[in-house]
Amino acid sequence: MSKECPDCHGRGYEAISTDVCPQCKGKGKSKAIDFMKISEKDIDSFLKNGAACEKCKGKGVIEVTKSCETCQGLGKIYTCKVCGVRISEPGDMEEEICDSCSRSQYVYALDESCDLKDVEAGKLYHGIVSSTASFGVFVDLNPHVRGLMHSSNVGVPPEVRDAVIVLVKTIKAGGKLDLIPKTITKYETIELEKELPLKNSGEIDPIMKGRLVRIEGEVIQVKQTSGPTIFTISDEGGFVPCAAFESAGKRSYPHIDAGMIVSITGEVTLRDDQVQIEVMSMKLLTGEKEVAVRARVEKVIEEKAAPANIPFLIESDIMEKLKPRMLHVAKEIKKAILHSTPIVLRHHADADGITSAIAIERAILPLITEIGGADAEYYFYKRAPSKAPFYELADVTRDISFALEDSSRHGQKMPLVILVDNGSTEEDVPSMRQAQVYGIDMLVIDHHHPDDIVDQYLIGHANPAHVGGDFGVTAGMLCVEVARMINPNVSDVIKHLPAVSAVGDRSEAPEAGRYISLVSDRYTLKELKEMALALDYEQFWLKFSSGKGIIDDILDLGDHDIHTNLVSLLCEQANTMIQEQLDTCLFNVKSHKLANGVIMNVLDVENYAQKFTFPPPGKTSGEVHDVLTKRNPNKPVVTLGYGPDFAVIRSKGVLMNIPRIVRELREEMKGAGVSGGGHLVVGSIKFVEGMRTQVLSRLTEKIASTEVEY
Repeated sequence: MSKECPDCHGRGYEAISTDVCPQCKGKGKSKAIDFMKISEKDIDSFLKNGAACEKCKGKGVIEVTKSCETCQGLGKIYTCKVCGVRISEPGDMEEEICDSCSRSQYVYALDESCDLKDVEAGKLYHGIVSSTASFGVFVDLNPHVRGLMHSSNVGVPPEVRDAVIVLVKTIKAGGKLDLIPKTITKYETIELEKELPLKNSGEIDPIMKGRLVRIEGEVIQVKQTSGPTIFTISDEGGFVPCAAFESAGKRSYPHIDAGMIVSITGEVTLRDDQVQIEVMSMKLLTGEKEVAVRARVEKVIEEKAAPANIPFLIESDIMEKLKPRMLHVAKEIKKAILHSTPIVLRHHADADGITSAIAIERAILPLITEIGGADAEYYFYKRAPSKAPFYELADVTRDISFALEDSSRHGQKMPLVILVDNGSTEEDVPSMRQAQVYGIDMLVIDHHHPDDIVDQYLIGHANPAHVGGDFGVTAGMLCVEVARMINPNVSDVIKHLPAVSAVGDRSEAPEAGRYISLVSDRYTLKELKEMALALDYEQFWLKFSSGKGIIDDILDLGDHDIHTNLVSLLCEQANTMIQEQLDTCLFNVKSHKLANGVIMNVLDVENYAQKFTFPPPGKTSGEVHDVLTKRNPNKPVVTLGYGPDFAVIRSKGVLMNIPRIVRELREEMKGAGVSGGGHLVVGSIKFVEGMRTQVLSRLTEKIASTEVEY
C-alpha cells in the first residue's frame, strides 16, 4: 500500500533555498532559439521579447533542493499490505509486502463485506464447509463467496460446519472457485475487508441507494424486530439505522450492544423514504481505533451541543449571575439528546413543577424526533410527576426499573434524569445514591433551598440560591430560559409559562411581575391564576400520570377553545371543593399569639378536613393560610396544618428557615424520625406518630424565637 508523502507532497524533494539561474544568469531570457522548432507567432514574440529561459521558466532563479528524507526521494510512502510496517527495499515496494511477511505463510479471512472481486487465485483462505455432494465439498469463504473442493482433491471428507483452509487454485468463468484443501500448522491470519472510503451518516443520502458504504460510530440503540435487528449508529454526521438480518426475529451480532464502537460495511437502502444501511459486516472496534472514533464523534457533539447564549425574556440580576450554570445544564441536556441517551424528566406535581417540565419538554422533543426519527419520543423520553417536593425512593425505583427493562428490550443506555422543581435537598440523596449505582446521570433545575451534599451526585445544578437569590425566582422561570437556550424556536410558545409558575407558587419576586407583564397582552392575571389552579386540580386526579394532552390544553398549547372551556370547568370544580374544605376547616382552626408577636394558626387536617379529595393537606393549609393572612393584614402569620405524622407550614412576615429548623429538630429530638424541608418560609416536616406532640411543641418554640419582618 502506498500514499503520498506528507512532507514533500509527492515531489520527492524539498526546496531549501533559491539561487541565480546558471543558464540565463538571472535574466529569465534565453540567448538562443531553434527557429526550426517554433511557429511564426513564437518567432515574432522572440524577436520582440526574447524567449523564457527553459531552466528557470523565466523566473531568473532556481530552487536549491535536497532529496526528501521521509520518502527517500520517491514521493510516496510504502507500507506492507499485510502488517502495515514501513517498506524501504525496492523489491518489497513492487510487491507491497515486507520481507518478513513474504517469508511467512498467510491465510486470509474474508470479511462479510467482501465479494468475489476480493478473492485472488493462488492465495489461502479460511472457510466453512456448507454442504457435501458426491462430486465434492462446498466451502463458504464468507456468506457471499462459495467454492468447490472437487472429490479428487479430498481425502477424508470433512463434516458440515467444519472449519478448513483452502487454496484458490483457479477462478473459473461465472465466478466458480476451484478449491484445494490445505493442512497448515504454522500460519498467520489476515482479516481482509473491502476497501471502501469512510463515510459519515450526514454524507449518506437517498441518491446513494444501492451503493456500498463504510461507517464508524457508536451503537446508541439495538432494537429487535420480528425480522432484522436494527442498530442505530451515531457518528459525527448524525444518526443512521442499520439493519442486520440473521433469521426472522433472531438477534444479529449478539456480542454488540449499545455504547460500543463499531465499523459497519453495508448497502444503502431506503425504508419509508429514509436512508437505512443493510449490514454486510459489523466489527467491534477496540483499543486505539475505538478511542479515535469516540474522540472524533465527541468533538462534533461538543460543537453541536453548544447552547444559544441569548438574552433572557426579562431583566433579572439573579438569572444573569446564574446564567453560566443554566448554560451548562442546557448543554448537558443537548449532549444527552445528541448521544441518544434516554431522558427522564421528573417534576413536582404542582403548577410550578408542571410548567417547568413542559417548558423543557417543548424544547427537547423536536430535537429528539429530528435525531431519532418519528418514534424516538416513545423510546427516548418520559415525563413523570413526583408527589413530594423531592426525589422519593418510590420515584427512583420506578425509574431504574423502567430503564433496565428498556435496556434489555431495546438495547438502550441508562437515562439522564432531569429533576425540576425538586432535587436540591438532602432528602433527595438516598434516591440519588441508588441512581448512581446504575451509572445514571442527573441534572437539577430547582428553587428550593439547596444542600451542598447533593452536588456530588449531579452533573449540573441551577438554583437561584447559588448566586444569592431565593425561591421567588421559580423553577418555571429558570426552566423556560434553559429551554430557550436548548431550542430558541420555542420561545413564543412557552413565554407565558413563567407567569403561570409565578402565580401558582405565589412568588413576590420582581421577576414575577415582569413575566406577568410580558404576556399581559395575551392573558390577564385572573386567567394566569386560573391556569395554575387548573393544573393543581387536574394533577391531583392524574396522580402519577403525566397527563400530556390534558396538561397541554390547560396551558393553551393546543386548541384555544378547548383550553378556555376546560380551564373554566376545572376552576369551577376546584373552587367549589376548596370552599367546601374551607367551610369545614376554618371553623376548627385554633389561633394564638406567640411571644414574638406571630399569630400562630393550627389546624388538625387529619380530623377536621376532608380526606382523599381535593385540596390535599398541603394545599388545604395554604388556602387556610391565605384567608387568615387577609384577616390579619400587616401582621406576621404562621399556619400549621398537621396530621398523625406530618406538618405543613405556611408563613408570612416571619424570617423562617424551614430547612434549618428541620435539621435542628432532627439533631435535638432523637427517636422522633424528623425529616422534611422545602423553601425557607414554606415547607413540610415528617416525624413518627408517637412523637407528634413533642415535635409540634418544639417546632412552636422555634417559631416563637424567630425574628419577624413587621
